[in-house]
Amino acid sequence: MADELIVVFGGSGFVGRYVVKELARRGKRVRVPMRRPHIGQDLRVLGDVGQIQLVQANVRFPESVDRALDGATGVVNLVGILSEKGPQTFFNIQAEGAATIAAMASKRGLDRFVHVSALGAGRKSRARYAKTKTEAEEAVRAAIPASTVLRPSVMFGAEDTFFNRFAAMAKFLPVLPLPGFGSVKFQPLYVGDFAEAVANALDDKGARGRTFELGGPRVYSFKQLMQFIADTIERSRMLIPVPPFVMQMLGGVCGTLFRLQPLPINPPLTADQVEMLRADNVVQASGKIGTIADLGVTNLETVEAITPSYLWRFRPYGEFQAKQTA
Repeated sequence: MADELIVVFGGSGFVGRYVVKELARRGKRVRVPMRRPHIGQDLRVLGDVGQIQLVQANVRFPESVDRALDGATGVVNLVGILSEKGPQTFFNIQAEGAATIAAMASKRGLDRFVHVSALGAGRKSRARYAKTKTEAEEAVRAAIPASTVLRPSVMFGAEDTFFNRFAAMAKFLPVLPLPGFGSVKFQPLYVGDFAEAVANALDDKGARGRTFELGGPRVYSFKQLMQFIADTIERSRMLIPVPPFVMQMLGGVCGTLFRLQPLPINPPLTADQVEMLRADNVVQASGKIGTIADLGVTNLETVEAITPSYLWRFRPYGEFQAKQTA
């Protein structure tokens, strides 16, 4: 509907851009609140002229969030961080940020609300990322009982921080570390399929008040994914099991350095991320928890079909590796 206005918090990030594009493709007007709107002008070209609007807002300031919701008919919250920097902490951004967005939406009577969490969210997790994702879910549901919660597995796409990160490591390191024995399971989901699920969740009244766990068509061990990356970029690398306490120590040092001296890039590894690599990241939907198929997305893209289209840049001879070695 042309009169729909969907506000997408976190719309300028890797996942957000795909969601904004999908919503615009369906003819919806989209507003993207950003801390620095002037650096997000490229978002405008994802839709027709005037279809995508950028406004200034910060989830740590409720007044700005409230202004961003003016005239909205639906809300998507994608706000999240992978590592902490200065005032950008897991609690401030993921837990309190979600609570603020939901509270402001509730005040305006908005119950068409999709909140994006993560597989592995739970108070029993020792990872602060996962704990605050759970706190965010609880805050959103308390403010808007009809909200839809989506818990995706690790997502892949041209700008992802998973396959690109480990491919970059494989480019420069002779070995790839495997926390434990690399047996932790993942169910990677293509970000384009996820964006379709978000848009469907907004339109599906049957999704309101429900939680969905979203994963791709195949399950892999961490070791299998590392071997796939090495093979795809045509770099022979040893896969070395590393004791969890060693990875935890390395991640702790790295994360602390980046937190004390904020840099324009994310740390290659943090203790929190190492902790998350100790638990399976796969869909275990049961009972009232739905899956991506329940949201009408069934023809899912695979890791093998998509990732070579952007991992080629990590090969010794780039896109034309085969011609160089023929």
